[in-house]
Amino acid sequence: MAKKRNILLIYTGGTIGMIKDYGSNALKAFNFSQILDNIPELNQLDCNIESISFDEPMDSSNMNTDFYIQIAETIEENYEQFDGFVVLTGSDTMSYISSAISFMLENLQKPVIFTGSQLPIGYLRTDAKENLITSIEIASAYNNDKPIISEVCLYFEYKLYRANRTTKLSAEQFEAFTSMNYPPLAESGVHLHFNENLLLKSKGDQLIVRKNLVTDIAILKLFPGISANVISSILNIPNLKGVVLETYGAGNAPTEDWFIELLSEAIEKGIHIINVTQCSGGSVIMGHYETSTQLKQIGVIGGKDITTESAVAKLMYLLGIGLEKEEFAHYFQESLRGEISNL
Repeated sequence: MAKKRNILLIYTGGTIGMIKDYGSNALKAFNFSQILDNIPELNQLDCNIESISFDEPMDSSNMNTDFYIQIAETIEENYEQFDGFVVLTGSDTMSYISSAISFMLENLQKPVIFTGSQLPIGYLRTDAKENLITSIEIASAYNNDKPIISEVCLYFEYKLYRANRTTKLSAEQFEAFTSMNYPPLAESGVHLHFNENLLLKSKGDQLIVRKNLVTDIAILKLFPGISANVISSILNIPNLKGVVLETYGAGNAPTEDWFIELLSEAIEKGIHIINVTQCSGGSVIMGHYETSTQLKQIGVIGGKDITTESAVAKLMYLLGIGLEKEEFAHYFQESLRGEISNL
């Protein structure tokens, strides 16, 4: 007989945790401690469900690394007692949050599934119930006493993605997220089908939680006509340690002397600059065109097919470790949590 799995819900805030008070028509917080009473369908999953909620539900726009640490510590403190974790957050910043958690949880051997919804759980046409039910089903899916998923994922509208490969695509559609450079890890239809050849394999070591995230970073998105003053002001922010540079196409950027000089001076000061593409999909290939050759020569780090959200998270994580320049470049271009393709 299969063991009954213990699943912990971690509610941080967001649309999924709201229900309508039909007397006043106002939205109020959903009581996740009464989840089985409110969503009796969960009883069919044959697992024990407990919940922990932030003291004050947090809008995803207000999320920062202090709350990332709170999520990671909650998982750490309950890691031995539970077989899987479902983290509920607002969808607007979910790709940023879940990407960061994927780096923070080193040697993860259990499923951590992020989900949310576009409509509150108390709405008639809500997507919240399906997202929540299937996320719990995925978190409790074991085979031969081993979890099918042993990484940080994001589930939304019938698809399970590697969290650090995702981007929010739509503010209005139920299919809110996409993963342009990596296929879904599972798809939910009549049956729940796992693409097991795509999954990360657990290493079997003890969980390590990395809590030192450096936030002295910036995103610099290029556009035609961007001025030297704008770029200079960003690169000269006090204590700046890293920049995610969003370039064109396969990593192309202006070749004007002033632009290259500004980047070169920043790199010489010890600022790590990561080249990622503005495109929804595809990869940066440094040196593929003349317009990226100079970037490579001055030491800009090619981000390959990493997303901006994941690049931000990985930058914070690696800066917190305190690597030398060459080590930093090496590890940024290596796949640490499946976030980047070894092209």
